[in-house]
Amino acid sequence: MIRKSDCLDCIESKDSIFNILSAEEKEILIKNHSCSYYKKGEIIYKEGDKPTGLICLSKGKVKVFKEGVGGREQIVRLAKTLGFIGYRALFASDNYISSAVALEDSVICIIDKESIFKVIRSNGELGLRIIHELAEELGFSNARTVSLTQKHIRGRLAESIIFLKETYGLEEDNSTIKVYLSREDLANLSNMTTSNAIRTLSTFASEGVISIDGRKIKIENHSLLQKISELG
Repeated sequence: MIRKSDCLDCIESKDSIFNILSAEEKEILIKNHSCSYYKKGEIIYKEGDKPTGLICLSKGKVKVFKEGVGGREQIVRLAKTLGFIGYRALFASDNYISSAVALEDSVICIIDKESIFKVIRSNGELGLRIIHELAEELGFSNARTVSLTQKHIRGRLAESIIFLKETYGLEEDNSTIKVYLSREDLANLSNMTTSNAIRTLSTFASEGVISIDGRKIKIENHSLLQKISELG
């Protein structure tokens, strides 16, 4: 069941990109948005679909991936609460070039295309914030492209584990990452085969860098993990 507050968080939360809007501007977005619930594993949009609005993740976690040769997935983004997905396609007047799937039960808010464009035209600060988001994403993507093509397997996997920590944070023990990816997803995030991901995780565990409990990854030695990532 979707609670009204779950969906409106994208617009009304103090941590939302929309917190600078006037009450009238927020009301435009509130009146012209829809809310949908997705179970873990459900597709939010597919590559080739046309955007109908700005998608905000109100609750949950989402992976954005692109299919490569032979249908193998490459995870290109991970979204967290109050994050946007698919907005490059919206502002480029393009179809989606990737697909998005819920990593856990999630609530999605979609703000009507014309409504968000209307508010952006009336509020230059919002436009600058969105440009900032796009620029940060572009910078991250450029850095990841270099890492995934030039680092060795150990460096790539270490970087991915650090990325998961920085994106979703840690549990109360300050060591266990707050997202539980399958080995296949972790491999797809790190540009390696699933068997290589499993093998490298086991090696990290034997070296005392991490410990593993099912899909849970606990970082035991943060500095060593960072060093492995940096050495590549």
